[in-house]
Amino acid sequence: MASPHSPFTVRAGAALNVALRVPSVFAIDAVLSASLPGEAGPGWVGVVGVLLVRALVVLLSLVVLQLPLKALLQFYTLLLGMVLASASALINYYAVSHSDLQGALLHRAGSSPSVWLALGALQLFFGLGYVCLLRLPSSMSLLVAVDVVTPTWSLVLGLPLQARQAVSVLSGLALVLTTLFCLVERLRWLHKFSRYECMLLRIMVRLYGLQAVLEDTWLRIRLPDVLRLFWITRVTAQALIQLYVNRGEPAGGTHTQLELWSWQDLCDLTSHLIISGCDSTLAVLGMSAVISSLAHYLGLGILAFIGSTEEDDRRLGSVAPILFFILALQTGLSSLDPEERLERLGRNMCLLLTAVLHFVHGMVDPVLMSLSASHVSSLRRHLPVLLVSALLMLLPACLSLLLWRLYHLNTWLFAVTAFCVELCLKVLVSLTVYVLFMVDGCWSSLWEQLDDYVYYVRSSGSVMEFLFGVVMFGNGAYTMMFESGSKIRACMMCLHAYFNIYLQARSGWRTFINRRSAVKKINSLPQLKGAELQHISDVCAICYQEFSAAACTTPCKHYFHALCLRKWLYIQDTCPMCHQRIHLHDTPTVTPPQEREDQQGPGEGEREGERAHREGEEREDGTGRAEEDNDSIEYDSDEWNTRNVAAREEDMDQDQDSDQN
Repeated sequence: MASPHSPFTVRAGAALNVALRVPSVFAIDAVLSASLPGEAGPGWVGVVGVLLVRALVVLLSLVVLQLPLKALLQFYTLLLGMVLASASALINYYAVSHSDLQGALLHRAGSSPSVWLALGALQLFFGLGYVCLLRLPSSMSLLVAVDVVTPTWSLVLGLPLQARQAVSVLSGLALVLTTLFCLVERLRWLHKFSRYECMLLRIMVRLYGLQAVLEDTWLRIRLPDVLRLFWITRVTAQALIQLYVNRGEPAGGTHTQLELWSWQDLCDLTSHLIISGCDSTLAVLGMSAVISSLAHYLGLGILAFIGSTEEDDRRLGSVAPILFFILALQTGLSSLDPEERLERLGRNMCLLLTAVLHFVHGMVDPVLMSLSASHVSSLRRHLPVLLVSALLMLLPACLSLLLWRLYHLNTWLFAVTAFCVELCLKVLVSLTVYVLFMVDGCWSSLWEQLDDYVYYVRSSGSVMEFLFGVVMFGNGAYTMMFESGSKIRACMMCLHAYFNIYLQARSGWRTFINRRSAVKKINSLPQLKGAELQHISDVCAICYQEFSAAACTTPCKHYFHALCLRKWLYIQDTCPMCHQRIHLHDTPTVTPPQEREDQQGPGEGEREGERAHREGEEREDGTGRAEEDNDSIEYDSDEWNTRNVAAREEDMDQDQDSDQN
């Protein structure tokens, strides 16, 4: 006997947990896909009644969908018992209601009692299954067995038709009463279970919030797997029906069986299945779940091929289905005509393919930068990433050329082409930065302009990406106003304008301002060159390399390479050693007075005022120096010493302590 915690038992329970929830999805899909009665149907009272019944069916299906596995098993056990009872009653009534059944069966059986024995055995099988599923006591089990075979005995005894029908109806009523008795017995358990679930739900919402409860329910019922199995089962059933219909059609005198299943027939069958696979909202959700599985394994394969271990790159299985479903809602895919639906689905898949390629580029770019910055010389590590990068440039180009040959210029083709060109530019930027880092790794000396070149390349790519975002916003606005406007498209355009245009522009401008401020601060600091470097006898506190050309001095008398300090100032405006703020003294309008007083010490503010007053008097006398640009500010060493005596003494104490250690 298998252990309850064995792998087979766990997998079987997981499969059963998914399979038992699929009928609820079928019920919801059937109710939502059914149309309302037309004008020739019942009046408004009948329409309201139909709507109430459908709402009740949807509500019950949703309740069954989120039940725990144990409750699901009990529900389907009771439902299967009711199905067996209904089948037994219907077969008995059909058998006793047809007067010619006795002669036909006796003729086939050769006037032997084997037919009646088979009918009785079938009824006993139904009765036994009914008793076992509903767990009836032994006293009621015997009564049920007698009840289900009584109509068969009425046939054997040759009773009149009306008497046989009365016996069959009484037998069915007995089964109905037995079922009601079992349901009444389970009402107490149902009441306790409902109270417990409601109490647990209230506690979880109070403690963890509604979002956490919804996420837990999503994971517990495994909704993506349920939708995936629903779509596969639905498409498989439609394929079998289509194959059966095609098999029943005459092939004609000039067609053979081989010609009946040609490639054209297979293409037509595939087109029919694809069209019917997205004819409702739940079907679109099921197709999204299938796309999620395919995208997930595609992403895992690419990650394994390029050797990446980033957890954030495993989100392709979540991004692709969401994008597909949004495109389906935006274009109204399920409400289109079959032919138009197939064409629209193909267009959506092209857009989805370009989006997946963009996501793959986001997976490849960090690996490229890591390999180039770490100076890995193994060709085996570089070749897979470069191969994927080459494919990311080749596939969009081929897709664009193919679509331009098949279609005329329209808004959809313009959008796909723009996405493809943008992807090619992004890959080109990544490869250019990769080449720059690889060249820097081959040089023995420090390449000080490397950071500038990388910034220029990435800034150019960001500007182009921003321009493409603006162009795509204009294309979407034109589509919404003149082609197919909808509320969902308007919402998506607003999200696109916020995330891809506004946030990207703000981030780029902030990066530019920070970089310009860092450059100005570096240019405003004094630099030691030539013979002055020999008196330092120190190394850069950031890269721990000696000063070969120049050393940049901070107000707190710490020495760094200008390039190293500039990279640090991109992140924060404090000294890497003592974390004292590095100010840009030649631009007093940058910092408000109140904020500058907060940043400076109590004595520094007064000294700054005295210095400004003295410089003003020098300008009035004509002895002051002309104003200089921020990039050419020079600081007097005595002034630095006067303003930072305390900081320098503290640093000397720290150095003495470190030497003693």
